[in-house]
Amino acid sequence: MPELKQLFDNNVAWSESVKREQPDFFEKLAKQQTPEFLWIGCSDARVPANEIVGMLPGDIFVHRNVGNVVLHTDLNCLSVLQYAVDVLKVRHILVTGHYGCGGVKASMQNDQLGLIDGWLRNIRDTYYAHYDELMKITNEEERVDRLCELNVITQVHSVSRTTIVQNAWLRGQKLSVYGCIYGIKDGLWKNLDVTVKGIEQIPEQYRVKPLKPIV
Repeated sequence: MPELKQLFDNNVAWSESVKREQPDFFEKLAKQQTPEFLWIGCSDARVPANEIVGMLPGDIFVHRNVGNVVLHTDLNCLSVLQYAVDVLKVRHILVTGHYGCGGVKASMQNDQLGLIDGWLRNIRDTYYAHYDELMKITNEEERVDRLCELNVITQVHSVSRTTIVQNAWLRGQKLSVYGCIYGIKDGLWKNLDVTVKGIEQIPEQYRVKPLKPIV
């Protein structure tokens, strides 16, 4: 595969550089996976989770999709979430969007794109829920960026209201859900200060009761 030669060469160089700095790194990595963080982010190639926060492989468990959307009908996302919370026992869930997101921008328009139109419906609902606020922003780029933030906040609510996260809290597991956003133009990762750390922060109508044993 000559078209992939550069990638394979890069991989060898990277592997050798890691082993020079930490000779037993890969040996330790192969024996366990104990990340404290689950990153739920966008598929955008410009937003690499580990590099943004300066962490090595094994430090962050990652799920990515277009627009960093968390749907309660998405078995892929929920399976990642359940494994991270119940098996890996992560302590921090980092819902991370990014400014200038193409998926967010597309959700604000009526152009037909294909299959992804259904996926972006969740973001479009957020767009119309905050339509009056967003229309007060005259600069289009700033308007998109504000919806990027609002979308992250929506997804933090969605993660927090899953039975997976709420059951973890009910059994006393330490778990926090953060909303963050990344600036592609400056490389900075920002906390949106919408952290949810317990079931008492969930609106009562969305709270679940502990599971009762089946007899």
